[in-house]
Amino acid sequence: MKIAISSDHGGNNLRKEIMELLEELGFTYEDFGPKDDRSVDYPDYALPVAQGVATGEFDKGILICGTGIGMSIAANKVKGIRCALVHDVFSAKATRCHNDSNIIAMGERVIGAGLAREIVSAWLQTDFEGGRHERRIEKISALEE
Repeated sequence: MKIAISSDHGGNNLRKEIMELLEELGFTYEDFGPKDDRSVDYPDYALPVAQGVATGEFDKGILICGTGIGMSIAANKVKGIRCALVHDVFSAKATRCHNDSNIIAMGERVIGAGLAREIVSAWLQTDFEGGRHERRIEKISALEE
């Protein structure tokens, strides 16, 4: 599985923590930055991750900003993206099982590194259930056209 990851300046520390986790778990990833802590605009960093996932270059994406809200809104503007903002393990699992989310967004100012690691681990290890949920995903996709 190949993962795209990015943050804005408000999510830099947590992004680094999650990249360490991805290495520990043996996942291949590409870091889209930013390279330092200077203020940046989150849509500029959400877009390459969302486009990479939408085109199939990456299997999944992880976005982090101060709250996760801006990143998730920006990513969801890209056709084919189902980015879920999550700050607990239950929601991380549910969004994979029921919504087939392909990007996860989190807020560094909302949760700590330990919980973020648990969330990402659960999200990456949970499969889409399909079945009755497939019909709902198709309806979401139809809204994009």
